[in-house]
Amino acid sequence: MQDTKLSYRVWAMAIYILNTDIKSGMESFWSLLKRGYYGTYHRMSPEHLQRYIDEFVGRHNIRGLDTIEQMEETAKGLVRKLLTYKMLTRKVGKTARA
Repeated sequence: MQDTKLSYRVWAMAIYILNTDIKSGMESFWSLLKRGYYGTYHRMSPEHLQRYIDEFVGRHNIRGLDTIEQMEETAKGLVRKLLTYKMLTRKVGKTARA
């Protein structure tokens, strides 16, 4: 009987830690997005909001790397990519997203 209680407590603690980690990750992402909004862009238009979010998702995903590794990952993402002014100013629904 005691083994059952112990295994339940270990399981419950693992679930608690997993949920805490997920919440911390989401809070970290929203903090990064909010910092970008206030510190860099000051205004994000609703029609391009998905592009802003995509940028910060990319930043969030490489946050654990050092600066040189972050720059390398960013450069890898630029290979064979072309973004013209016309494509940038088009409505989001009309552009093909990679």
